[in-house]
Amino acid sequence: MSDSEIRAFLTIALMAALADGVKDDRERTALKSLTTRLGEGRIDLADVYDDVLVRRITIAEAVRSLATPETRRQAYETAVAVANADGVHSPAEGAFLRDLAAALGLPAPEAQGYVAQADAVAAAAGVAAPGVSEPVRQVQGRVMPDAAALDQQIVNASITNAALELLPESLASMAILPLQVRLVYQIGKAYGYELDQGHIKEFVATLGVGLTGQYIEQFGRKLLGGLLGTVLGGMGRAVGHQTASSGMAFATTWALGQLAKQYYGGGRTLDAEKLKAAFAPLFEQGQGLIGRYGGEIAERARSIDVRNLPALIRRI
Repeated sequence: MSDSEIRAFLTIALMAALADGVKDDRERTALKSLTTRLGEGRIDLADVYDDVLVRRITIAEAVRSLATPETRRQAYETAVAVANADGVHSPAEGAFLRDLAAALGLPAPEAQGYVAQADAVAAAAGVAAPGVSEPVRQVQGRVMPDAAALDQQIVNASITNAALELLPESLASMAILPLQVRLVYQIGKAYGYELDQGHIKEFVATLGVGLTGQYIEQFGRKLLGGLLGTVLGGMGRAVGHQTASSGMAFATTWALGQLAKQYYGGGRTLDAEKLKAAFAPLFEQGQGLIGRYGGEIAERARSIDVRNLPALIRRI
């Protein structure tokens, strides 16, 4: 893939990330840092960020370098995934996606069908939107669930996410974040807390793995590592990079689950700095476990029906 195509993909991803008009400086700073890291010296992605935020590049200008039907379709799927990273897309994000589909020349029914699939995957987390319920409500006082059962639930979610990352379909990778959201929700519930999506998003963002940023980073690694098989004209994914990306999905999910268990099990007493400090060693532990579950990850990947991802997420 050419540098101009990489630039176009990441420009579109950033435009999707900011399409909802979020003015959160922390999120913008994180996205700018992310684009710089992803550049890997190959392309000035900080300049891509300036294109979107400062120079206000248009959608038509952003898609100009994408000449083939496959790259255009993949760019649209990427934008949908980014828009849905922190839940079902908003009206502003929907308007952006319609404009993007038109600029890319995608048939409206095809574009709308893909958005509907992505919304169904995001909604499968089963977590109320912010404001629908009390952000954090302790419903039963102090609850002590079966820690071993929770550990098994965390491992199961981690295996599933690693398996999803091995699959070539974009929709499969899109299911990773809703599954992580549902895992945190279920752990909170096990300790007697009812959580809404706003609280979970804030919890995840505190760890430096915010949902939108996490998806863009995951996508960026694939893009720069040559893992977008459908874009590469059937060449497929590079096995080494593919396995590494799958391992990241396992370790991130495992660490997130373990930290949620500590946080809600301890009565939510950890502050943001302590949560951040605790995440890194847990992530390293998760990386050390990947080899133990390699066979189960491969088996899970063979058994996943991408047409039924919402049901898969709801089983966690």
